[in-house]
Amino acid sequence: FYDISPILEDAELLRQTIDALCNRAKAFEPDLIGGIDARGFLFATPIAYKLNCGSVMIRKSNKLPGDVITENYDLEYGSAELSIQKDRNLFGKRVLLMDDLIATGGSLSAAGTLVKKAGGSVCGALCLIELTGLKGREKLDCPIDALQSYIY
Repeated sequence: FYDISPILEDAELLRQTIDALCNRAKAFEPDLIGGIDARGFLFATPIAYKLNCGSVMIRKSNKLPGDVITENYDLEYGSAELSIQKDRNLFGKRVLLMDDLIATGGSLSAAGTLVKKAGGSVCGALCLIELTGLKGREKLDCPIDALQSYIY
């Protein structure tokens, strides 16, 4: 288990991490940062702020009000569902997916499908950590970047 908690509690590490993510995110030229529930939210909003773009929440099931679009995906131990509000204006917008970790790629792949169903295009995925041995990249059809990778 790779724990990002030490980054969050140390002001200097947090600043350095947000700055590094922003530098990587610029290359994708996003209109929106799509934060994936829940740790993706921690980074999506400050990145959106610094890049002067918007942020959209991609949440676990039954967490968003109103009408939603949903997508199921497999986990190592079962299945889960992500959703996005139908009212979000994603049409023609470039969305950069943001999460803390890419492992098997299930949640990022489902998030990408949701963005497309909502009319947006996925310009890439950005994570703090990638576990390369789980081959999550193979499930995604977009450029992927991570600050740190580990063989797992």
